[in-house]
Amino acid sequence: MGRTYQMTRTSMALDGWTIGTLKKLSEKWQISKAEVIRRAVRQLSELAEQEDRAPTPLEALDWLQNGGGLMAEDAARFRAEITANREARTYWWEA
Repeated sequence: MGRTYQMTRTSMALDGWTIGTLKKLSEKWQISKAEVIRRAVRQLSELAEQEDRAPTPLEALDWLQNGGGLMAEDAARFRAEITANREARTYWWEA
């Protein structure tokens, strides 16, 4: 079931570059200039929401220092696999 939106006419002052780019995008995508603006605003809104949900650098560091979501058994298995690979490796100077 599709949503219906109430459209409101508005006017705004845009510089020449923005007007030209808006026209090019409108022609390229074969949509109205208003739809280009709606899509741009929607995309920027989604990006802002993602940024709001992103952890701060300190939160990210804390998460990493606490294992980064890796279970102890998985970490031990990974360590063992890496160690085995390193010990099994033969270098050109050892051949």
